[in-house]
Amino acid sequence: MTHPIRNRRRPDRPLLLDLYSCAGGIATGFARAGFDVHGVDHVDRPNYPFRLTVADALEHLDRLIRTGKIRRYTLVNAAPPCQAKCALTVGTNTARGWGREHVDLVAPTRALLERSGLPYVLEQPNGRAKIRKDITLCGEMFGLGVLRHRNFELGGWSALRPAHLPHRGKVRGWRHGKYEDGPYVAAYGNGGGKGTVPELQAAMGITWTTYARN
Repeated sequence: MTHPIRNRRRPDRPLLLDLYSCAGGIATGFARAGFDVHGVDHVDRPNYPFRLTVADALEHLDRLIRTGKIRRYTLVNAAPPCQAKCALTVGTNTARGWGREHVDLVAPTRALLERSGLPYVLEQPNGRAKIRKDITLCGEMFGLGVLRHRNFELGGWSALRPAHLPHRGKVRGWRHGKYEDGPYVAAYGNGGGKGTVPELQAAMGITWTTYARN
């Protein structure tokens, strides 16, 4: 379904630039925290919950900086594609010869974020991405049906690091020829006992999109 606040502007709120916006899960979190959100993605996301500019994230951010339009924003969130360094890609997939070469966009994204002069959030999953893990969050902290550990580098600001809650069990699905049952679903790939799209929507709390695996 289309998110109910897609076209609703909130000029009374600080404006956040959401780069590599994808389905809009983290953007919704920022909106709930009080931000007006403007997303940027290289392809159209019809169900993205907020205003969206279809453009290359790095080129768009560079243009905003050069024209001075970056000053309309209060904070920048960036979640570059993680395939180059995430634990799944560099672990099981690489060992078994799966996948392909991926470009690591973390360094060029950080360079532009620092040029912007704004406080920023740089997000990546567990793996080999070279970011500071100022904050680490997982689904269990929010009562979700996924784990999906995510690390956040905070540029130009700081926050208290929340305690990581114990997991209630395992992620459901097949692992190296063995089936494990548990209270969480795996929100990546297909098959192997992974959740259906409706299950993933419910588990992740992003029921407005069918783009649940990333």
